[in-house]
Amino acid sequence: MQSRAARSTHGAREGVPGTRLRARVEYDGTDFAGFQAQPGRRTVQGELEAVLARLNGGERVRVDGAGRTDAGVHAFGQVIAFTWPGRLPVDELARAVGALLPEDVAVHELRRAPAGFHPRFAARYREYRYTVWNGPRSPLRERHALGVRVPLDIALMAEAATALIGRHDFSAFGAADRQPVRTLYWVRVRRAGKVVTIDVAADAFLRQMVRRIVAALLEVGRGTLDVAAVGEALASRQPALNGAVAPAYGLCLRRVVLGRADGHRRTEENTNDEHGQDL
Repeated sequence: MQSRAARSTHGAREGVPGTRLRARVEYDGTDFAGFQAQPGRRTVQGELEAVLARLNGGERVRVDGAGRTDAGVHAFGQVIAFTWPGRLPVDELARAVGALLPEDVAVHELRRAPAGFHPRFAARYREYRYTVWNGPRSPLRERHALGVRVPLDIALMAEAATALIGRHDFSAFGAADRQPVRTLYWVRVRRAGKVVTIDVAADAFLRQMVRRIVAALLEVGRGTLDVAAVGEALASRQPALNGAVAPAYGLCLRRVVLGRADGHRRTEENTNDEHGQDL
C-alpha cells in the first residue's frame, strides 16, 4: 500500500506545478556551517531540504532563503520559500516538518505565497542583532553573546555608527564584492544592564559586514579607536582594522521585512512581530 508521503507527490509527477509556500525559520547556528547548502557539511538549508525530501518521496524540494547566514550565525527571523508539489494540506505539512526537524531548527508560520515569490528579492530590508555580554564571565550567556570584560561606552559607539548610515561603498566593512554599495538604514546601540545590543538594518549586506562593523564599534567603546576613525575607514574603502571580524556566535538575523515588489504584489509585512526577541 502506498504511503501518505508517497501519495502526496502524485500531483508533481503528473506535471502539476505545486504550491508556493513561505515560512519564518529560527535556528541556533552553533553547529551549522551556515544557511546555504554545502557538500559534506551540515547546513540549515540542507536540513530543511532533507526533511522536505523525506515527505516528498525522496525527491528534492529546493528551499530559498532571504539571507545566507555564515557558519555559527543564528536566526530568529530568517524567511524561506519553497514550492510544495504534494497534496498534504499546509497545516499538516507544517506539523510533519516540525516533527522531523532537529532540535536546533524550527519552522514557524508556514503559509501560502504568490507563485514565483522569492524571499531574497522580496525583502525590503534585513535586521541583524549583535549581542555583547559586558560583564563577568558567563558560560550560559556567552553561548549567544560575545563576552567583553572592560566597560563599553555605548554613547561613543552610537556616535561613531552615524557615519555608516546611508548609501555607501562598504568595502572597508565587508568581504570583497563586485558590487559593494549598500544602503544602511540604522545602527542602534543600546544597553540593558550588562547586555549591549547592536542592531543593524540594511537593504542587503556584504559577507561579514555586520561583524566587521561591530568589531570597529567595540574598539570605539573600549576607547582604543577614535570616533572619527569609523567614518575615515569607510571613506578609505580599505579593510577596517585589517579586516577584524567579531565572532559569529554573537550575531542573529533578527527579522526580514518584506515590501519590495516581486512581480505579483507588494507586501508590507514584518515577519517577526516580537520586536523584543533576543537571542
